Amino acid sequence: MSDNDVALLDRPIWSALTTSQKHLAEGGPKALRYPIDMTPFADMADMSAASFAALRDLLSGTEVAALFTPEPVDVPAGFKVVLAETGEQMIGSPADSPLRDGEIVTLGAADVPAMMALTELTKPGPFALRTHELGTFLGIRTGGELVAMTGERMKPGKFVEMTAVCVHPDYRGRGYAQALLAAVARRIEARGEIPFLHVFSNNTSAIALYRRQGMRVRRRLYVTALMKEG
Repeated sequence: MSDNDVALLDRPIWSALTTSQKHLAEGGPKALRYPIDMTPFADMADMSAASFAALRDLLSGTEVAALFTPEPVDVPAGFKVVLAETGEQMIGSPADSPLRDGEIVTLGAADVPAMMALTELTKPGPFALRTHELGTFLGIRTGGELVAMTGERMKPGKFVEMTAVCVHPDYRGRGYAQALLAAVARRIEARGEIPFLHVFSNNTSAIALYRRQGMRVRRRLYVTALMKEG
């Protein structure tokens, strides 16, 4: 893995929308975003006034643009900041973690209502009606109810982001998150790709979990969510 390959992860959204997921990109040379019904993620070619203007033109109404950047964003006039946090970007191959009970299943369009309900309950990050189209999502059901899931989202180059790691509060402590992370990672690696993920810096329990599974923090990124003002 060359330094140039890994550098794609410094601007994962821009990198994904100009490489493996360029077919999904909306916008132009100065600013790009995913379809809003997939994810609010967007990024710019640089932090120039022209790029911010292009980003603003991509937004309508109350739509949000969420950026992951290596440096803090100096937001110009014309935008309202709705979120400014830091996140840890972690990379590595999560260790296998067999399920003690339950069965891992592949989720699809028919599961979207249950996926939306689970993410609304557990708040793992943005999850929209078409997020599941970004990659494979796996889940665990108990008594017909979806109680845990994890899947794929951004794909910068040969890297694939694992996302929506969530477990219903009533079913935590059973190793579901670990088992799903490992299962998703094995699928990614089988394609010759490399798994990574993002987690808010203040989510120390999740960071500790990922470390125990063998992942490491690669770097800190700045997460900035913007809306048009005026």
